[in-house]
Amino acid sequence: MKQQTATGNPTMSGYQKKILASSAVGYGLENMDIMFLSFSLSSIIADLQLNSAAAGLISTVTNLGMLLGGVLFGVLADKHGRIKMFSYTVYIFAFATAAMYFANNIYLIYFCRFLAGVGAGGEYGIGMALVAEVFSRKKMGAMTSIVTISGQFGSILAAILAALIIPTLGWNTLFLFGLVPVIMAVLVRKHLDETDEWKQAQKETDGPSTSIKALFKTPKLTRLTVSLMIMATVQIAGYFGLMNWLPSILQKSLGLSVSDSSIWMISTIVGMSIGMLLFGRILDKLGARTAYALFLLASAASVFLFVTATSEWTLLLGGAVVGFFANGMFAGYGAIVGRLYPTHIRSTANNVILNVGRAVGGFSSVAIGLILDHYNLFAVMLFLSALYLISFVIMMSIKGLKKDNYQNPNYSVE
Repeated sequence: MKQQTATGNPTMSGYQKKILASSAVGYGLENMDIMFLSFSLSSIIADLQLNSAAAGLISTVTNLGMLLGGVLFGVLADKHGRIKMFSYTVYIFAFATAAMYFANNIYLIYFCRFLAGVGAGGEYGIGMALVAEVFSRKKMGAMTSIVTISGQFGSILAAILAALIIPTLGWNTLFLFGLVPVIMAVLVRKHLDETDEWKQAQKETDGPSTSIKALFKTPKLTRLTVSLMIMATVQIAGYFGLMNWLPSILQKSLGLSVSDSSIWMISTIVGMSIGMLLFGRILDKLGARTAYALFLLASAASVFLFVTATSEWTLLLGGAVVGFFANGMFAGYGAIVGRLYPTHIRSTANNVILNVGRAVGGFSSVAIGLILDHYNLFAVMLFLSALYLISFVIMMSIKGLKKDNYQNPNYSVE
């Protein structure tokens, strides 16, 4: 099969289009499957009569599965091939999600969500590695932004399906739609071959020879990996803070209804999507350090818009602006890892960095809850702002993000 690898050709080849489409659709459907839990959790709690601790553990188990799956499939994809492992991850999270239809107790739910997490945690990094290997470095930010935006469409699709299915057919039936990604996995395996860059890397490294240890092989790689883990943790912490806590906080402080908070979530998602789209292009044009500096500093300042919100309209504006900056940055991580890490550890790096961020950053919900128990909304925003400033300082210390290094095709962190 003839391939178009990372060149500066202004038009995409058929192979590039298939890689981009499969990565975007895969990430979108992964998000859809994961978000099914968010929209069905209240129904699950009522149906199985769960207490808050048991229900909260479902998300924790899912995140642990993501961490395991990210490490496992990142290494396997670097060793044995992106396409093969990509399809395996899709099969796992699709069938595990559909198996929720038969889950009639909390232990089966834990088991299914853990397996779904394993598949979902592995899929992201493989898709990002594929995109990095077939597109020009000058376009990497724009291409990875398309993949991350698809995740937002997956969330919207999950919300629509939940609204249509749960009231009439129950929460179990919703999870049967998790089988949809299987169709994509079959098509990917049938029509796509491994990238030329991965094949060449296999020859140069004399076959499979990677592990998670490779991310810490040298002091330079160790500093880069740890720094990006901290940045990813802040990224996820901010996301959980925005999407999990703020709707309920603002319902109480401004007297909003559930429907009003849903409109707020939509405006925030729209802001995120526009932010992701533009961030990728800013990243390609101005370099990683400038792009992240602008968005991190703007995030640290814009979160305080929620403190001054006095009406539904100012709240909607705040959600869109904060979503634009705080989550627009998510589009850049795949591009950074694809640019700074060598081919033979690229999937491993993507998955380990993001899923460590998920596992640690997910605890921000607990931290915000503790802050609210003792302080107020301003203290929460101060906490989030401080996180973004810490991420800014870390980012500025990464030499590979300097414009001259980031845009230099010969720069290496090894």
